[in-house]
Amino acid sequence: MSEASQDQAPRGGRRFGTGEMFDGIAERYDLLNRVISLGLDQGWRRRAVRSLELSPGATVLDLATGTADLAIAIARAHEVKVIGVDPSQGMLGVGRRKVEAAGLAGRVELEVGDAQQLQLGDASVDAISMAFGIRNVPDRARALREMARVTRPGGRIAILELSEPRSGLMGKLARFHIHTVVPYVGGAISGKDEYRYLQDSIARFPPPDEFAELMRGAGLRVLRVEPLTMGVVCLFVATPEGA
Repeated sequence: MSEASQDQAPRGGRRFGTGEMFDGIAERYDLLNRVISLGLDQGWRRRAVRSLELSPGATVLDLATGTADLAIAIARAHEVKVIGVDPSQGMLGVGRRKVEAAGLAGRVELEVGDAQQLQLGDASVDAISMAFGIRNVPDRARALREMARVTRPGGRIAILELSEPRSGLMGKLARFHIHTVVPYVGGAISGKDEYRYLQDSIARFPPPDEFAELMRGAGLRVLRVEPLTMGVVCLFVATPEGA
């Protein structure tokens, strides 16, 4: 979500993009993702997992882990330890049930935390993933600096984020989906109006080249920026500068 929209208060007093807001939609969050993304979100996560280029025994930090979809995908694909961090207790509660059901409780740990102030030492993790969460961070540059700090030299950082194509037929279709379909379907399924913030947050998120420049300014060397599904989503892959 954009910094501007975070200051708005949805019904019930929860601020957009906060852990409190996501507590309110946690039980329907996975269904909403499947419907709103037309079922494509799991494939996007698999692409992010591959981009981490993990070795057995690695420690991976999954920021904005939510209901642990990406954390589970990483642990299923590789014999690694995953630490999932999120500000929403409600989302983590759903995630813990999913981790237990997947038989991954020994390798996936979920805890409350803030991407802007990680409780981890320098160069303490081998890789970082983050799916559809950087929009919701008030100080994105600070969060990116934290990623650069806690990732070991040569480790990979993979960030997935929604994007709004700016031109062409796909751009028109994507804008219609974001501005009309997402708020209507999200509200209908969840019974809450918080999902209406998506149209604003996606539109306000910087274009891929600008966000890549923000990453560079935070001490990351951007390895590639990969548009997915004709630019509806972007995968940013980086490593700490100097690695």
